This record gives sequence, C-alpha cells and structure tokens, in this order.
Amino acid sequence: MGDDPASRVYVNNKKKACEYCGIYSEEYTLPEQSSQEDLLDIIETLNNRSDISGILCQLPLPKHIDEKAVINAINPKKDVDAFHPVNVGKIMTGDYDFVPCTPAGVMELIKESGIDPCGKECVVVGRSNIVGKPMAMLLLHQNGTVTVCHSKTADLKAKTKNADILVAAVGIPEFIKGDMIKEGAVVIDVGINRIEPKKLVGDVDFESAKDIASAITPVPGGVGPMTIAMLMKNTVKAAKINA
Repeated sequence: MGDDPASRVYVNNKKKACEYCGIYSEEYTLPEQSSQEDLLDIIETLNNRSDISGILCQLPLPKHIDEKAVINAINPKKDVDAFHPVNVGKIMTGDYDFVPCTPAGVMELIKESGIDPCGKECVVVGRSNIVGKPMAMLLLHQNGTVTVCHSKTADLKAKTKNADILVAAVGIPEFIKGDMIKEGAVVIDVGINRIEPKKLVGDVDFESAKDIASAITPVPGGVGPMTIAMLMKNTVKAAKINA
C-alpha cells in the first residue's frame, strides 16, 4: 500500500526473482488512503485461490492499517514471510514449515561457509519479531549458546566482544564498531540503512570490522540477496504443502 520507495525496490526484486525461478507472481498495489477492508478482501480472495501458493504483504503499511490484523488474515499455509503467529510459534518448537526469510538466509550463509554454530557463543543484537527473535531460535536449534541484546542491554560491548558469531540487526547505521568485535568472529550484518541518496550501509562499521572478523557480510550484497532466495524457497515449499 502507498508509494514507499524502499518497498518499491523490494517488490521489484521479488518479482524479478520469481521470474528467474519460473514462479508465477501477481502484484496488487493499493493507494495509501485505501481502507483496511480493501486490503483484507484481497488477502481473503488469495487465501481461497488454489493457484496461489504464497502470499506476502509488503511492510511497512500506512499508519491507519492494523499490521497485526493483516498478517493474521493470511492463511498460515500460504504465509511465505513466516510472520503469522502460527508459524512464529512453530519456530519456537523447531517443528516449522516456514522460517522468516532474513534469518533463514543468515543460517544458509553460515552453513554454506562451513561454519558450525554448535557450542559457539552467538550474539544477536536486535529483538524484532522479523529478525532478532527468530534468528536467536534458529541458532539455538543448531546448538549455539545464544545471547539476545538490545537498546536496554547494559555494557553491550562486553556482550558483543564475547561473540564467536555476531548478528547485527539493530537498525542503526554502523552501530557495531570494530572494537566491539572479538578477533576472528563471524559477523553477519542484517542492517540496510540509507545515509545518503545513493549510499547504503549496514549496522556494522565495515571498515573498522573487516580486519578483525574472520568472515563478514557486506552491505549491500550480503544478506539481502539471501533473503529473497529464501522467499523463493518458502514459496516452493508452500506449493508442495498446498498441492
């Protein structure tokens, strides 16, 4: 809904990824002033369509829309963003169908890089429902020892400096400095922050961190493409579940 420029970029990238993978996709764009009922009507129609396997509503939504009500309206078996409470709850138990795309992408990066979280100190900076909380659970399921930090954490530097695997998802540009990172740590930067019209940076100060970390993701080009890849993976899984 509306014309948020970042949302426009994300939606276009998702549509391109669908085309690349051979997945049929549809886009419904509503004016910002549209009612919540207009949006819920579209979701209900898509819930009932047998030819549609996955549904996502691009966030953020305009302020007059109840985001929670919209997410709850999506059929959990078609919830390829994995934001519905049913899917969130399944992540807690480890018996899940879908995982939120960004944490799933981070886990895929870790796995493909030959890094095993088992027994390692894993620190997640950020506690959002979309990234921080599910990220912590996925690392825990891989036998990592997980600490979740946030804006109220006392002596944050002491916590991050202890991390073998550090995931930055706090939403503050270049917040994690090199002196907050343990020598040889694996650093995953989930942040995407626009600080100039054409400059994107992460939540980690890349220049001060790159020589301290044993591995670090860049922004842009690190976690972002993995997020979209995991959306495609969730959609294929949804197609099998709903077949």
